[in-house]
Amino acid sequence: MENKIGLKMKLRKEISFRFLLMFVLIIFFFIKCSNKKVEDTQDKFEVKKGINIAHFLSQSKKRGAERNDFFVKEDVEKIAGLGFDHIRLPIDEVQMWDENQKRHAEAFRLMEKTIALAIDNNLKVIVDLHILRSHHFNAATKPLFTDPIEQQKFFNLWKDLSKSLKKYPNNMVAYELMNEAVADDNETWNKLLLKAFKEIRELEKERTIVIGSNRWQSVHTFDELKVPEGDKNILLSFHFYEPFLLTHYAAGWTPLKGYNGTANYPGVILPKEDFNKLPDAVKPELEKWVDEIFNKEIMLAMWKQPIEKAKKLNLPLYCGEFGVISNAPDVQTLTWYKDMMELFEETGIGFAKWNYKSDDFGLYNNDNTPKKELIKIITEK
Repeated sequence: MENKIGLKMKLRKEISFRFLLMFVLIIFFFIKCSNKKVEDTQDKFEVKKGINIAHFLSQSKKRGAERNDFFVKEDVEKIAGLGFDHIRLPIDEVQMWDENQKRHAEAFRLMEKTIALAIDNNLKVIVDLHILRSHHFNAATKPLFTDPIEQQKFFNLWKDLSKSLKKYPNNMVAYELMNEAVADDNETWNKLLLKAFKEIRELEKERTIVIGSNRWQSVHTFDELKVPEGDKNILLSFHFYEPFLLTHYAAGWTPLKGYNGTANYPGVILPKEDFNKLPDAVKPELEKWVDEIFNKEIMLAMWKQPIEKAKKLNLPLYCGEFGVISNAPDVQTLTWYKDMMELFEETGIGFAKWNYKSDDFGLYNNDNTPKKELIKIITEK
């Protein structure tokens, strides 16, 4: 009898131990899975709210002390303090390399200094190759798309950039192949994009690469964008400056130069009766806007192509540029920005406003005075 009782006690202990061991293993498994999910998230390059650092290493004649002092530690800290999680850093070939593709050491120093400051302030960075000698998005001729030598130069620029940038964590720095490609046809850009993509992948297998569609990264050409297959480290990017009559109101480098007429938002941007009052000389450039309606719902509908492409490929979507020129009508401008911010929130699309500081599109003017109402809308601060 005692032996039976002892045997039962022994069996109970063994069963209890096995259940305890199983429970510990289950807990350990869930902790490992949970940690892996955190690690996976931390390893991804994810961006939500950003700002472009324009007229620094791109589209600027500033050199020496003037360029060095344009964007400094205090600027990075200000951006982080406003709640941004990344910067988009445009760089131009003419600033970074001479005509023989030899580095301008000071420009590379500034680029790397800026990236380091950003990372120190927990800001991610998209390095955007903005303008090439062989490609400017508004130039009449673009040798990049017709000359194999210029195409190889383009690839070589990225090979050289990789030498300096590959040391940065994949979850903190991404590469944007080229800003606003403008090829005569979409397939020409698709072919060049794929070649450049492969060149980078030979050097860096897991770096996030930002790519956009032809014709100024337009939402209207996104359906014809061919995305490299089987690669999840891609960020799809579009730019949005619609309606152009408002966002580039009287912009001196556009056909709207000198325009001081109606640009309503939301609603009919240029009513027929207002158009009829304009001088005949300006009417051909403005006729396409007559009685056109723009509002939040219509702008969302315009985003249909990139949204569907991103969903189909299970890739993140990003608006790398948007903004309104500062001399546009104030009420319409601020309403447009409010609608844009609501759309980003509702769709989950990340963004980078064009840009940080400039008299034309900045959150701050060139003299660092803030545009308070605009800053509040963009940052909610």
